[in-house]
Amino acid sequence: MSADLQRNRGTRHQPPGAPAAPTALLRAFLLVALVAVAAAAPAGWAQGVAAPPVPDQALAEQRTTAYFDTIRAEPLALAAFLRAMPKGGDLHNHPSGAEYAEHFIAYAAEDGLCVVLATMTLVAPTPPCDAADGRPPAASALADQQLYNALIDAWSMRNWNPARISGHDQFFGTFDRFGEAWALRTGDVLADVIAQAGAENVSYLELMFGVDGGGASQLGARVGWDDDLGRLRERLLAEGMDEVVAAARRGLDAAEARVRERLRCGTPDADRGCAVTVRYLQTGTRVLPPERVFAQFVAGYQLVHTDPRVVGINLVAPEDAYVARRDYRLHMAMLDYLHGIAPDVPIALHAGELAPGLVPPADLRFHIRAAVEQGHARRIGHGVDVMYEDDPFGLLAELAERNVLVEILPVSNTQILGITGPEHPFPYYWAAGVPLALATDDEGVSRSTMTDQYQQAVELFGLGYPELKQLARQSLEYAFLPGASLWEQLAAAVPADACAGDQLGGETPSAACGAFLQGSERARAQWRLEGEFAAFERRY
Repeated sequence: MSADLQRNRGTRHQPPGAPAAPTALLRAFLLVALVAVAAAAPAGWAQGVAAPPVPDQALAEQRTTAYFDTIRAEPLALAAFLRAMPKGGDLHNHPSGAEYAEHFIAYAAEDGLCVVLATMTLVAPTPPCDAADGRPPAASALADQQLYNALIDAWSMRNWNPARISGHDQFFGTFDRFGEAWALRTGDVLADVIAQAGAENVSYLELMFGVDGGGASQLGARVGWDDDLGRLRERLLAEGMDEVVAAARRGLDAAEARVRERLRCGTPDADRGCAVTVRYLQTGTRVLPPERVFAQFVAGYQLVHTDPRVVGINLVAPEDAYVARRDYRLHMAMLDYLHGIAPDVPIALHAGELAPGLVPPADLRFHIRAAVEQGHARRIGHGVDVMYEDDPFGLLAELAERNVLVEILPVSNTQILGITGPEHPFPYYWAAGVPLALATDDEGVSRSTMTDQYQQAVELFGLGYPELKQLARQSLEYAFLPGASLWEQLAAAVPADACAGDQLGGETPSAACGAFLQGSERARAQWRLEGEFAAFERRY
C-alpha cells in the first residue's frame, strides 16, 4: 500500500500543489505493486514480513481497481459501486442528527407531540396541542403535505436557502426542533441508524450521545463547581454518580432491546443492521456550565470501566459558540486530569471544526494541538482548520507521529463551514501520513449517506479504489475496540504473524489465527472486513 498512508513513523512528504497530485502517484505505485505481487513474491519478503496475497486475491483487487477507474467520472455508476463497497466503520456519528426527519415526524405523531409553528419545534402536549394557538398536533402533518414539507426543511438541510440563513446556523438549529422526539424514541432512532449502516455495508458504528440521559449534567448542577478537579470528582462520586451510571446502563439495555425488536434480530428475516457491531461514546456538551461538562466526563469514565458497550468519550456542540470558546482550555484541563487517573479510557474530540471568519483568528491557532497534547485525543473529528494552527506542518508531523486519526466529514464540512475542494486540508493530512477515515457526522440533518462521503472523497480529492479501501481499513484500526490489530503493518497490508499464512477473511482460519482472532474483538472486526472485501472484489 501507499507510503503516504503508512502509519510507520519517520516518512514525511511536502504537501501537494493540488488535491489530485498525491493520488495519481499513489495509484501508479499501487498498480505496479499489485501486478508485481500477483506475479511472484519478491525475494526480500523475509525478516518477519508476511507473504504477499495469493495471486487470485491480488488479481481481484487489480481488476476491481481497473473497473473503478472506468466509472469514476460517472456519478451514478460510481454511487452504485460505492454503495455496495464494504466501508468498515463509521466512527463519527451523532444518532439524533443521523435520523431522517420523516422518521421523527412519524414518531412525534405516534407520541402525540405538538408542533410550535413559529419555530417548527416539537413540544410535549402539556397543555394539549391546539392548532388555533399555533401548536397543532404533529400528527396533522401526516394529512397536511405543506406542514410535512416545512418540518423536513426545518429539521434538515433540505431546501436550505443560504440567502436567508447560513449553513452553520441552519444545521445546528435543527437539533432543538426535533429533540423531544429523540428523547422519547432513542431506541427507535438507533434502530433506524443501525439499519441504514447495514444497508450501506458499514459493519461497525460508534454512536455518540449523552448515554447518561442527562443525569450527569443534573448531578453536576446540583453539586456545583469547584476549581479543585480532584475534590469535585470525589463529590460527584459521593453524591450519586453510581446511580447515574446505573440508570445509563438501564437506558442502553432498553434502547438495545428496542433495536433488536425493530430489526427482528435472531429471526429468519433479520435486518442487515443486526450484523452491525455497535458501540457508544459518552459525550460532554461544551456549551454547558463547567460543572455539568465535568460531570458528563466523569460519567463517561465510569461507564467505560463498567459497561463494555461504552468505549470512549467525546465533546460535542458548536465549537465556535461563546461558552465553548471561553472554556476550551478548561475542558482540555478536565480531560488532562481524568486521563491522569485513567489513561486507558479512549478520547475522541471534535476539534478544528472552524473556518476563517467564523471565529477570531486566535481561536484557529490552537484547538487541534490542545486536543491532542492536553486533551489526549486519539482521534480528531473534522480538523478543518489545521492549516491555520500555529506551525501547521509541525502539527501535521505530530499527528502522524502520535498516530492520531482524523475523522473526515466532507458533506457536513461543506454545509456547515463552506469548506470543500482545494480549501479542505485532506491532501495535507494525506501527504503528511496522518491516518484518516471517512464518517457521516449527521447524515439525517445533512440528507446524506456514508456512500456520499466516499463519493465526495473520490470527486473532491481524486482518490482511487486502493485508497478508499485503505480508509475503510483504517476506520477499524482506530476504532475504540479492545484487542490487538489484525495488522502488523496496515499500510502494507501485512497481517499479524498468527494469521500470516491465512487467506484473510476466510471462513476457516488456521488454528493459530483462530486463537488470535478469538482473543481480539478488533481483529475479528477487521477479519470480517477482509472477507467482505474479498467477496466484493470477486464480482469483478
